[in-house]
Amino acid sequence: MKNLLLPILLLVFISMVYESTAQTYTVSGYIKDQDTGETLISANVFENELSSGTISNTYGFYSISLPPGKVTLTYSYIGYQNVTKEIELTGDVNINIDLPTSISFEEVVITADKNSEGRIEEKTQMSTVEVPIEQIKKLPALLGETDVIKALQLLPGVQSGGEGQSGLYVRGGSPDQNLILLDGVPVYNANHLFGFFSVFNADAIKDVKLIKGGFPARYGGRLSSVLEINMKEGNSKEFHGEGSIGIVASKLTLEGPISDKTSFIVSGRRTYIDLLARPLIKQSLRDEGVDGNTGYFFHDINAKINHTFSDKDKIYLSVYQGRDLFYLDSKELDEDPADVLNFGLGWGNITTALRWNHVISPKLFLNTTATFSNYDFDVSSGFASEYSNPELNEEISIDYDSGIRDYALKLDFDYLPSPDHYIKFGTSVIQHNFNPGSFLLMQKDPENEVEFSETISQDKVDAIEIAAYVEDDFVIGERLKINTGLHFSGFALDNKSYFSLQPRFSSRYLLDNGLALKASFATMQQYIHLLSNEGIGLPTDLWLPSTEKVKPQRSWQAAIGLAKTLGDGYEISVEGYYKEMDNLIAYKDGSGLFEFTDWQERLVFGEGESYGAEVFLQKKKGRFNGWIGYTWAKSNRQFEDLNFGEKFPYTYDRRHDISVVATYELTDRINLSGTWVYGTGNAVTLATSNYVGIYQDGTGVSREELSFFRERNNFRMRNYHRMDIGISFSKKKKRYSRTWSFGAYNTYNRKNPFFIYTETDFNESTGEREIDFKQASLFPIIPYVTYSFKF
Repeated sequence: MKNLLLPILLLVFISMVYESTAQTYTVSGYIKDQDTGETLISANVFENELSSGTISNTYGFYSISLPPGKVTLTYSYIGYQNVTKEIELTGDVNINIDLPTSISFEEVVITADKNSEGRIEEKTQMSTVEVPIEQIKKLPALLGETDVIKALQLLPGVQSGGEGQSGLYVRGGSPDQNLILLDGVPVYNANHLFGFFSVFNADAIKDVKLIKGGFPARYGGRLSSVLEINMKEGNSKEFHGEGSIGIVASKLTLEGPISDKTSFIVSGRRTYIDLLARPLIKQSLRDEGVDGNTGYFFHDINAKINHTFSDKDKIYLSVYQGRDLFYLDSKELDEDPADVLNFGLGWGNITTALRWNHVISPKLFLNTTATFSNYDFDVSSGFASEYSNPELNEEISIDYDSGIRDYALKLDFDYLPSPDHYIKFGTSVIQHNFNPGSFLLMQKDPENEVEFSETISQDKVDAIEIAAYVEDDFVIGERLKINTGLHFSGFALDNKSYFSLQPRFSSRYLLDNGLALKASFATMQQYIHLLSNEGIGLPTDLWLPSTEKVKPQRSWQAAIGLAKTLGDGYEISVEGYYKEMDNLIAYKDGSGLFEFTDWQERLVFGEGESYGAEVFLQKKKGRFNGWIGYTWAKSNRQFEDLNFGEKFPYTYDRRHDISVVATYELTDRINLSGTWVYGTGNAVTLATSNYVGIYQDGTGVSREELSFFRERNNFRMRNYHRMDIGISFSKKKKRYSRTWSFGAYNTYNRKNPFFIYTETDFNESTGEREIDFKQASLFPIIPYVTYSFKF
């Protein structure tokens, strides 16, 4: 880490020298929503005469240094009216800006100058998409439950794991290679309902950004993507609330000021099918002579409080807690002994972030963050025989639990010496605690005088992960803009340590006619691994560290593309990318999660590559908006101990992927929305022939029908396509507004494949058995209705 401090100090020194040779003064402050007091991320600040500009950071802070004299600054943000300030600059000045929202989409104005910081061709970073949360909330959704991750699956380069699931597979990567941050805290399992919903409650979210490549140096620890989600801070002007009642879940959000310097937000969500169905289930079981219950539910709670001490100091505390639980309890009635069965499956996340923003000077901003993250997964199963005499009761049970827990501290600095430089540097340390899994076995049998309790577990592992980075986003001439930096990381556990220095580079060069040529290169290293079985998104995922046997995953990715703003509000980008990955892990054939052996002995190691091209056309303003995305891609894996050492297609390798997304504000009260997706079928492994194996056991010669698999992922499911539609009707009442939303998932009832299975039939005419492959589908057309309200 000491080696990285030298270039950081060198950059700061060069910037100070620059300042001393050109007299400038700095305008700085915060940009906020006029109605709610929420800070605005990536709002634009532009001085037209000097063609100089900047953007606000994650906390709404901006800083721009300009020559003395009269300057005219224009502040703008999509969905808000512009604000222009004329300033006689004779010294450093602090100006906080409140942007008023536009009365309608038609009045959204974006600075039209070709040098505006908000236009896609001006941004250095490529392979990045920001989707407004209000647009996500308008899209049709499975069972009417708005889902952030499902909306991101509609972007080019991003795929789902299967029908209805909320996994993210970005540019040939796997779910563990996504760094998912909620208010800067890693979320290790982002799924509810066995993968069909994500854990993010859209009503509590302010901002969503996905980075697929060209990663800035401030990010690290994963190979494939960064998903950055920021929670709302809470309305600081007046008390408000919103909520909804849907088919599977309801939610309620409350926010408002506690004082003139303190605000809060709290949001909760819960499914309730288990509550509604409980009387019916209990009666049905009683009719079968059993007393018991079964059900499933999930819940989320988001809360945040922030306090402003002064223009220089703010503090935030945010908390997320979510959990899923499936349960089954039963006991025979009027039997002696009575059979008793108990089963439970639960998993959940807890994240906490404590942040302190401090303006050290008008040009230097510090954010200090302390975080906590915990993910746990547990299974319990028990069987008992209960007698009228309790002393004779017999029972046997097994409990399993695993998880990961993190404590972290981060320091992030933003330094803006001039409009031509935006320097970021910082450092972080994370303490990981891994629980690879433990089994608790219990048995009680009074008749045979058996009673024991034994824990079989693998040792918990503590590890330290450190990182430091420096990056500069700077301008060279009128056409070239570059973001370059270094990310240093290290990982240590027991007597083993790993270190990595990862260069990052991205650039844009302005061609004629407002067209920008962009290129990027990034190397990444990942020290934690996710063991999972490919298939339905059950929460049986196991997070584990790099060890002496299990090396860190590594990757490099290069991309090149073109970007341009078309007319008023359209953006188009075309990108091509190539990525290589090393030290990937997978289960050995026949291995799985619930085994007593050392987890390191159950693995095989290999490499992967992915490459492709993406086209993205997006409209951000007006009554009609949305996007069209297309991806051509190829993704392969190669393991020495799998598939005879030969290269094979990744399970989620898709040659073609198309998405069309649209929303239209028909009137001020009626909104229409629709999506259509198409994708090449997932790769699956199917037997190419069957044969009879003959072997000798203790009773003599035995025969068994066996299957022969020529290669891994050797067949394709049918191509996937689906259309969803929605319509909403809004009305303002005296004290509140309400919205009825109606729609349908899989509108034309396409029977998309969920998995493939085999059926064996005997053909009487030929006297031979025939094996047929059958397709199982999951979701037919599913209508939904949701009632939502705001006050």
